[in-house]
Order: sequence, then C-alpha cells, then structure tokens
Amino acid sequence: MKKTNISRRTMLKGVGAATIGLPLLEEMLVSTASAAAKTDVPVRAFNVFFGLGIPSPLQTEGFDGVLEPLKPLGDKLLIMRNVDQVRCDESGINAHYDGAAGAFTAEPPDGEAKSGGPSIDQVIRESHYPKGLPKGMVSTLIGGTFFRRSRVGRYVHSYNMNGTVAATIQEKPRDLFDRVFGYISLGGDDTDVRRRRLKRSVLDSVVDDYKFYTGANSPLGAASKSRVADHLDRIREFEQRAFALKNTAEGAPGLPPRSNVAHGGQADPGGEGIDMKLEDLRTEWRLMADLYALAIQMDRVRFGSLTFLAAGERLRVTGDYKYDGRLIYKFNDEKDLRKSGSGGCSHEWWHQFNEKKKNEQLRAHAHMKMQEVAYFLSRLDDADSKEANGKSILENSLITISTESGDGRHNDVKRELSGIFHAITGANDRFKTGQIMDIGAEGLDVYNTMLGAFGTKKRMGPEDRESNRIEKILA
Repeated sequence: MKKTNISRRTMLKGVGAATIGLPLLEEMLVSTASAAAKTDVPVRAFNVFFGLGIPSPLQTEGFDGVLEPLKPLGDKLLIMRNVDQVRCDESGINAHYDGAAGAFTAEPPDGEAKSGGPSIDQVIRESHYPKGLPKGMVSTLIGGTFFRRSRVGRYVHSYNMNGTVAATIQEKPRDLFDRVFGYISLGGDDTDVRRRRLKRSVLDSVVDDYKFYTGANSPLGAASKSRVADHLDRIREFEQRAFALKNTAEGAPGLPPRSNVAHGGQADPGGEGIDMKLEDLRTEWRLMADLYALAIQMDRVRFGSLTFLAAGERLRVTGDYKYDGRLIYKFNDEKDLRKSGSGGCSHEWWHQFNEKKKNEQLRAHAHMKMQEVAYFLSRLDDADSKEANGKSILENSLITISTESGDGRHNDVKRELSGIFHAITGANDRFKTGQIMDIGAEGLDVYNTMLGAFGTKKRMGPEDRESNRIEKILA
C-alpha cells in the first residue's frame, strides 16, 4: 500500500484567528535514513530568564548544588559559568536592571523601555526569515510569570533590532492562549453567558477538519488518527485550564480554579512586594509554561522569550518546597527575615549572600527556580516534541537560559555582573552539550559566537569592536 506523505506544516484551519497544527505523524516522516538526515527542521530561538541569579560560588557545585534539577536534562544542555556582563553596567542604576537588560543582548539599557540592542532570538529571526515567518504564525511570543514591574527590562527579554520590545508580554495564561490561538467571535450580544463561553473555544472552529482527518476518507493510518484525536483533546484541556471553562459532562474531572495570583499594578504595590504561596506560584507558572511549550510544539511560534520571575523580584514566599520526594525547605521569607514589606521579601537573601555561610534560604529559592526552568525545558523533550529528524524540539532549537547577576550584593558592580549563569541547548548539533564549562569571556563574545553558528551577518555590540570567537562552545 502506498504511503501518503503529509507536510509538517499541515494545519487545521478554522474561522477567525484559529490555526491549530497537527502533531508529528507517521505520514510526515521521511521514508529513508538519508532523507531523514536532510530533513529541514525549523530554525527556532527562545530566551528563558529567571530572576535574581545564581551566585558564582554556588555554580561551581554543579549538579550537586542548586543546579540539581537540571541534571536529568544535562546531556542536552551546555552550562556556561564565568560569563562576564560588566559592559552592561549603566551608572546610577543597580544591577537588577542592568543585568536583566543585558541578558540575551549583552548591552546596557537604553532608557526605561528599551534595550541597548537586539536580543539573540530576533537577530536569528531576521537572518533566517527576512521576508517573515510562514503565514499564520505568531512572529514573536513573549510570556512570563512575574510580579516586579517598574522598568520593562526587568521582565521582557526579546528585543527588536532597534532595541524596542519585540512583542507585548502576556502575563496571564488566558491572554497567552488568545495570543497563540486567537478566539472565535460569534457576533451578537457578548453579555450572554453561553455566547461568551463559545467565543472562547477555538477548537469548535476546526471540527470539520477534525472529522476529515479522523474519518473514513482520511489519509492517515489508525495510529495517526488516534494521535490527532489525542492532540485536540490536549488543546481542549489547556483551553479549559486557561479559562476555567465549566465542564458539564457527567463524570468529567473537575477543572483547576482560577488563578489566585495578582497581575498588573496589583502585582507590584509600590515596590513593597506581595505575599505568595508557593503552590499558587507554581500552578500559574506551569500553566504558562505548558501553553508556551504547546505553541512551540504546534509550530505556532519559533521565536520569543519566557520569564520566570522578574529581575529583583520581591515576593514573600510561603510553603513547603519539595524535590524528588524530599523536603528541601519550608519557605516563610517574612518570618525568617524578621521584616515586613520589601525587607521581608526573598530578594533579600541575595543581598545577604555570603560565600562563607550556608545561605540556606537562597539555595532553596535558587533550587526552586531551576526546577521550574527544568519543567519548561522538559515539556520540549517529551513524546509530543519528537521531530522528523528523530530529535526533540529541545535538541533542535536554540534555547538560551540566563539571569541578571552572578552575585546579588549591591556593593561591587564588577562582581555583581561577572560570573552570570548561562545555559544553552544544542541547536541541532551547533553547540556542545553534556558539559559544564568555564567560559572566561564576555557575554557579547559568547552571543556573537552563537550567532555565527547560525550564519547570521549581523553581530551584536559596537561595529568597531573586535569580536572574539569562543570556539570551545561549538560542536
């Protein structure tokens, strides 16, 4: 029986703005090993930022310390220590902001709402898609779970060539869902509850396509038909989680409650910080991470950034933090710090860092951040992320992970902006993975080496600056 081949870009398309990609199916795979080696995997680049940083001395402990949650993905990451971002310092502004603005740009900020240059993802996007991305894709997706606002550079980490933000950041899961999948407008009076609920459901718009791909005339085999059905069920699950839609089906599982965390101005009341239950934080973040990963898996987005907690984040966290079945720490920042307001927030542990002490609370917070970063990365390395060349999206994409500082104390700019934690994925065999490497170089040279591996003509930084290629990170 002749096998029917289907393009990886095949989409389910409905009315309105809904565009829902098919998962990778058997019919999309090339039939020979030689052809598989030539499979054109999409070029993708994403920046993942986490706030406050990891002090350089703690990085030297590798997977035996706060980096432990990254260990299961260690063979697919290149962890880079001793990366210098001192050139990002701007006099008169603390390194929370300078370090965050320099993450993925290696340039100091240009005012309160601009970076000093483009971010890695946007340079690659312009180089590989000069005429724009395929029709129907979100050009740049920026999302995040964060509560410290003030300057944009604290939480946005994707910038255009002129330093402006590449897209509006989505900080609510339901807004991210709408940004990726759009919504269906039925017209009429939106005050009607039933109409509002239907308006939210993008999957209803692809029901005809769904019936075709799972019906008698489908070009798909039985296994692929089942996979399409599972794929749309998964999207429906995320849609329901994002909007907390009521499920009236008898015996259906209950849906998670609406988010309990603050957004907008309420998330940063005068810079004094907010109380945060660990479980609420993780629930919000993991839904955001799930939706972002789903958008990548469905090839709705190939460039952008995702933020887990802003630079200089001010949270008073409470709750038991567990990892791998063991209790790591019982968070109660305000009680442990014996202060209220901003003085009782977790960022104070970074200001109090002392390499000669245990730094128990800081370690617990940093460990937790790595667990949540690893959660997102793992979503791009699962069965739903398998690509036609046999690798996962995590392995094929460039995902750059970084933060704001290598030492949280505000008394030495050079120390604070040196030793910044970085990690990257292999980007389809462009970079070495499975190593923890001391780089001993400027972030600007690291970033330009990465861009060179993607064949971009554009380089970051001053035009008259001599670039130093960091050969040891290249595969």
